[in-house]
Amino acid sequence: MSEGRNWMPFTANRLVNGRGDHRVVASAKGPYYTMADGKTVFDTLSGLWCTPLGHGNPRIADALRQQAETLDFAPGFQMTHAPAVTLAARIAKMAPEGLEHVFFANSGSEAVDTALKIAIGFHKLKGEGGRFRLIGRERGYHGVGFGGMSVGGIVPNRKLFATVMVPGVDHIRHPYDHAHVAFSKGQPEWGAHLAEDLERLVALHDGSTIAAVIVEPVQGSTGVLVPPVGYLQKLREICTKHSILLIFDEVITGFGRMGENFASQRFGVTPDMITFAKAVTNGIIPMGGVIVTSEIYKTFMNGPDAAIEFAHGYTYSGHPMAAAVAHTVLDIMEEEGTNAAVRALEPILEEEIHALQDLKSVKDLRNIGLTAAIELNPLSDKSALRSVQLFERGLEEGVLLRVTGDTISFGPPFISTPDQIREMIAQVRKVIMSCEKDF
Repeated sequence: MSEGRNWMPFTANRLVNGRGDHRVVASAKGPYYTMADGKTVFDTLSGLWCTPLGHGNPRIADALRQQAETLDFAPGFQMTHAPAVTLAARIAKMAPEGLEHVFFANSGSEAVDTALKIAIGFHKLKGEGGRFRLIGRERGYHGVGFGGMSVGGIVPNRKLFATVMVPGVDHIRHPYDHAHVAFSKGQPEWGAHLAEDLERLVALHDGSTIAAVIVEPVQGSTGVLVPPVGYLQKLREICTKHSILLIFDEVITGFGRMGENFASQRFGVTPDMITFAKAVTNGIIPMGGVIVTSEIYKTFMNGPDAAIEFAHGYTYSGHPMAAAVAHTVLDIMEEEGTNAAVRALEPILEEEIHALQDLKSVKDLRNIGLTAAIELNPLSDKSALRSVQLFERGLEEGVLLRVTGDTISFGPPFISTPDQIREMIAQVRKVIMSCEKDF
């Protein structure tokens, strides 16, 4: 590995640069990666929540090649192309009723910043320019743009940039309380009342100053925090009561992770906007976007006929190659019934993950859909060292683990077999037991 030339994101670069070929991915097929040292490892998090169909699918590769030969790029300003037009209609049809218009971006971070700008612009166009505040949630992750970073609530992602946060942002508390919900299977029964923390911020700031609330239906990057029964419904009710837009960040949960097209459908709650990315192209080529209600869209479609209604967008918004890949990915998901596959695998993952409760270092186990998390008892100043050991020993045991702090998160590919899920957890058990001896 060429030391220091490749500055890697969210990485302990000084550590990784000296680790050799077992940290370099050489190839991938199905639910497995092959490292440069020849070791094959199971992809426990679908890349970074983004490759649910696994790797090396020939239909996706063919779609990419065919689109490159037909139309490799087209400007998205003042013109469009068929793949983007038809994909927008298709995604809108998959979304909850009432969400009918799609604005394309290229990543979850861009989708979130787009949604926040739409929220501010919407209220201004409605004559409520005083609605400038944005409300996020503690432990929330909404990407790394200035907007997403500001509404996000993971401290290490924020502290270096505290002086340049977007003004007017506040956060409601997260809905996880270990004392009441530890070892829950699916949605905890306790905690719906925590949504009322939004009323505290309404009272503090005056609801007429709040433009939008943004939350992940399931908080993924912080370690799979599952919403209590009734929690999201209460958030919806409070937002409606105070004319606040509700944004669901479904960058992780969109396109099947919860066994439905979107988590909002699984939980029976319809937001005003949904952000998406990752799985829409199976991670093959970047794409993201925002789905909005007709009310939001029509509010922007006013003014002089020749006016640009929304002065925002990206060079690669609705990129033809990304759109072509997305169509093929959605075709495969429909034909192979991946929503049903996720629902069939969910109880297997649940049973296997909760069987780890006997391990002495396990503090909590959580799951919903095809996601799960193992939270380990904290080790104060040694947690970072344990994370490194868990990752390294995972590679030795044949599993690529996503370890953040004291939590191991799981989001295996939808194409996984029941035996692969069982083997994954069996390997993880070995990894944790091995590390228990050292800490």
